[in-house]
Amino acid sequence: MSFEIKYKDARGRSGILKTPHGKVQTPALMPVIHPGKQTLDVSRYGVDMVITNAYLMYKYQDLREIALEKGVHELINFNGPIMTDSGSFQLSLYGDIDVSNREIIEFQEQIGTDIGTSLDIPTPPFVTRQRAEREMEITIERAREALEVRDNLMLNSVVQGSTYPSLRAKCAEALGEMDFQVHPIGAVVPLMESYQYSTLLDVVMASVEHLPDSRPRHIMGAGHPMIFSFAVALGCDLFDSAAYILYAQDDRLLMPEGTYKLENLVEMPCSCPICNNYHPEDLRQMKKDERTKLLAQHNLHISFAEIRQIKQAMADGNLWEMVERRARNHPYLLDAVRKIKKYTPQLEVYDPPYKKSAFFYSGPESLNRPEVYRHLERLERLPHKERLLILPPTLKPYHKYIETDLEIFFSNTFNPDLRKTDDLQIAFADIPFVFIPLEIDDVYPLAQNESPQTIDQDSRKFLNEHLKAIIDTYREVIISEKVLDVFDLRPRTLGVPHGNLNQTPPKDQILSDQEKVEYMADYQFGSGSGKALFEGDTNITKSRKTGKIRHIYDKDDLIATLRARDGVLVLGMEGARRLHSHLPYPVNRVVVNEDAEPFAREGKSIFAKFIIDCDMNIRASEEVLVVNQDDELLAFGKSILNAEEFTSFNTGQAVKTRKGGF
Repeated sequence: MSFEIKYKDARGRSGILKTPHGKVQTPALMPVIHPGKQTLDVSRYGVDMVITNAYLMYKYQDLREIALEKGVHELINFNGPIMTDSGSFQLSLYGDIDVSNREIIEFQEQIGTDIGTSLDIPTPPFVTRQRAEREMEITIERAREALEVRDNLMLNSVVQGSTYPSLRAKCAEALGEMDFQVHPIGAVVPLMESYQYSTLLDVVMASVEHLPDSRPRHIMGAGHPMIFSFAVALGCDLFDSAAYILYAQDDRLLMPEGTYKLENLVEMPCSCPICNNYHPEDLRQMKKDERTKLLAQHNLHISFAEIRQIKQAMADGNLWEMVERRARNHPYLLDAVRKIKKYTPQLEVYDPPYKKSAFFYSGPESLNRPEVYRHLERLERLPHKERLLILPPTLKPYHKYIETDLEIFFSNTFNPDLRKTDDLQIAFADIPFVFIPLEIDDVYPLAQNESPQTIDQDSRKFLNEHLKAIIDTYREVIISEKVLDVFDLRPRTLGVPHGNLNQTPPKDQILSDQEKVEYMADYQFGSGSGKALFEGDTNITKSRKTGKIRHIYDKDDLIATLRARDGVLVLGMEGARRLHSHLPYPVNRVVVNEDAEPFAREGKSIFAKFIIDCDMNIRASEEVLVVNQDDELLAFGKSILNAEEFTSFNTGQAVKTRKGGF
């Protein structure tokens, strides 16, 4: 098996899983195929892989004979990759089944399934910890046995542990150390059926955090499109469900915003072929079997359309916004999205810092996104001045629209002088990023974001708390009265009791281009990087059209290019040399083995299997230095994966090299 990531957003991955019967583009929905009963050709709906039940084939003699003689692909009439379940679902229903773990593994290999499953114990939610732990240990033991039994079969191994995050983590850790190819997260259907999405959040995060990044994760039984984006954002790659047919049998239509009952419809809910060609009354007048088949087709259309939208959202970098939109379709799902806050530090590690799409604020839960957390953390990288001037939000970028008609300011000192700009940090207060220093207001996402002009109470509270902590680090603080008015802040609470200062804020000649790029470099690469990159007699060129900084040179040697769309410094060869000299090993480095060294020097991309060490703080889409074991600079480029993924993956591209030749 090989699994390769193509796009990333939040903790989600859009990638390619290779199986014996073809490639699967993830995230992927696997419709459940009932062996012997399926009448709907699911391959017409964009299906890459399906799932069927090996236990039912094993149990019923007629199915068993066909499967053994002709194989599972011919039995269910599907030529692409097939995953088979081992009978755990039946075990959860009936308490016992007449097949052993060894027998069902051998059978799955014999019928030619692509990905088989060991016979785990699906422990339901909210049982005693003793039972959950006992059954988890059986699941782990059966997983070990499955590896001993299988020959070439790709194997699932299901993470169990009921609703105890520590048990889920323990199980995932144990299974992750074994040679499995895919990891389902099991026994979560009761949580979804009872809308306990907050508990589902804890179960999924406890599992994903302790599974290898290089293996796809499969959330078992998740078939409603309303939760697809939520699960993908948490790191799930595969879905399976019979919901498309089960809901159809009950005259219900799946939609991303929820479920519609046919009996209540006066119009069809979407533009799929079924909804375009039939009126609700037409369907109600049909025979049950015919109606069920049509409704199942609608459910498949809408489910796969949602998967496609998720893939596009990851490519564009706006998956979080999609999650927040979908969360408003059910109060309990919104609860879960708001509780993601406790996992933001873990999610930030996987969320790319730079994206194609702007940051759109959709509600208080947007304050919990990794972008906001990352910005507030990276403020620590910037040089700290003694004096602070906080101005109100304007159009973006803020520095172009500084208001000069502000009349009243508040301060923590008497008679501060705004004409003295030495050691004065000018910053803007705004939602959602709280504190935007003037020097970096072009950098993504500080200039590439939009929020409603009507500010909600949660945002005011968030800004107040974080702004107060920042203010406390300055000797002298001056705040425009308009900031206090816009965000409903109290001067004394912020420690600026002295008001009525009537001065004009500085606008011109307050920031040199040199100072700007140095601050940008510190924000991007770490404290001191700006001075190291741009020391000496640098030449800064600007775009004739926009007036923005474009290139920074040392004579004829390019140090860096300032990317216009997001304010990111893209290194040149001289910049890579300087940064390598400044940053201590292993900061910002990707270390490759001897086999990859000549290819790196030639400027060819770096594949994950050649990486032997790296800076564990590297995020996807960042500028990185490629070195050998002796820390000799070989090349530089853009990371495709983060550091955790560098060390986990053994396939696929990891760094897109810009240039070698050192």
